[in-house]
Amino acid sequence: MTPTLRTERLLLDPYIPEDEEGFMALFQDVRVSRWMGDGPAPEAEDRALFGRIFTKVYAQNLFDVWAVRRDGLLIGHAEIKPTDVVGGHEIVYALAPAVWGSGLGTELAEAVVAYGFGTLGLTEVHATVAAANSASLTLLGRIGFEHVRDISEDDGSTTRVLTRTLAATEGSSPAPHG
Repeated sequence: MTPTLRTERLLLDPYIPEDEEGFMALFQDVRVSRWMGDGPAPEAEDRALFGRIFTKVYAQNLFDVWAVRRDGLLIGHAEIKPTDVVGGHEIVYALAPAVWGSGLGTELAEAVVAYGFGTLGLTEVHATVAAANSASLTLLGRIGFEHVRDISEDDGSTTRVLTRTLAATEGSSPAPHG
């Protein structure tokens, strides 16, 4: 069951059916959806995706998916899920353009990564980002993700695979100096 996470300014909690229109507004905004999956999708596909969060993802406890809220408003989406593309767990996040540039993306990504390392016990967390999405690449680099490889997509674009590894000393005492 997807738990509720809190950061300084954000609440990440499971979606509820009343979130459908907010989800639609986020996923139908081409400034957001151009970077998600295969890009903008028809409204009917996004509505079906929202439905599958309940009927498949939550019902079968497949992976964690959150509605991202600030001051009670749905402003984003986040998930962490196992994917074959990276051979491990990948984080996915999106925020409404109205909050871009406010540091909330960093706060959100850090929270999901911390959940992966702490609660899920992962030693690596991955992200796949379109090479043209410089904002996400910069954000992830700033919080410790490193470029590992590129994937050439069928449409000729490039997707960057980034990985953040749990440092061997995180959560343990420093090695003695000799």
